[in-house]
Amino acid sequence: MIPQKLKPGDEVRVIAPSRSMAIIGEDCKEIATKRLEELGLKVTFGKYIDEVADSDYLIASTEHRAEDLNDAFADKNVKAILTVIGGFNSNQILDLIDYETIKQNPKIFCGFSDITVLSEAIYARTGLVTYSGPHYSSFGMEKGFEYEMEYFKKMFFQEDEFELTSSEEWSDDAWFMDQENREFIKNDGMFVINDGQAEGEMVGGNLCTLNLLQGTKYMPNIENKILFLEDDGSEAANFLVTFDRDLQSLIHTPEFKTVKALVLGRAQKASNMTKEKWTKMIKNKPELKNIPVIAGADFGHTTPIFTFPIGGYAKLKAKEGKIKLTVKG
Repeated sequence: MIPQKLKPGDEVRVIAPSRSMAIIGEDCKEIATKRLEELGLKVTFGKYIDEVADSDYLIASTEHRAEDLNDAFADKNVKAILTVIGGFNSNQILDLIDYETIKQNPKIFCGFSDITVLSEAIYARTGLVTYSGPHYSSFGMEKGFEYEMEYFKKMFFQEDEFELTSSEEWSDDAWFMDQENREFIKNDGMFVINDGQAEGEMVGGNLCTLNLLQGTKYMPNIENKILFLEDDGSEAANFLVTFDRDLQSLIHTPEFKTVKALVLGRAQKASNMTKEKWTKMIKNKPELKNIPVIAGADFGHTTPIFTFPIGGYAKLKAKEGKIKLTVKG
């Protein structure tokens, strides 16, 4: 099921299935709401979006987070659902989601990072195409948001297939702490590790979060899929070995042997990843030698990011250092 595209006048519901809206600054909320309203959208908020039931987790109660998600899907006026931000505990609500209501009310569901468990579980249990893309809080970024907005509009306001190209620059600074003093880095763009071409359905998102679903009824079928994978590396001195073993865990699933291609998102500065490290990791895995692999794509925990459809359709061609990647969904 592919949800309907957005049009001016549509209502977008903001919910907090992971960390609470209470951690988001007022300036960020004002900019985010204004940006969405400038697209012609009506912005509404879940009942429990500001709740902090546990100060250690900075989240609302499990029941209230699930209720806000279920209410958003049940509300006929709501055409899209944006998550506030990521975190660590979205998987707590998986058993409380009303998947039958979602089947009957397909609509856009978008977020990334910890939200991967919800996007993938909804896709796995209902067949609804979901989206890895900006949170509501992402729209509060004052500078350097143009690329992110461009691909948000391409995905949600247009019907046509479009090409994913690299941003001109990227950032990994704490923009939410200081909107003025930003550091932007020239983007070298996506690069080829393994040549090849592939087309088919795509799944993925945050790798360690996707790993949480392995062996459960919420894990999507990755047979014959193109996988988009990234991970948080803001504090991980051992990003390389952690990503390596998490990827290997996925490779060991029986379905992985039919995976058609890998697209890897850009790592954060603290990860100390380089083209050489990415290449060495992939080349050391014989299971990947016969499929195309590209890295450095604009999704993950740096900014900006593009929006891609989980369960949508992708075409990839990587040859002699040249990449063409298109999506539809």
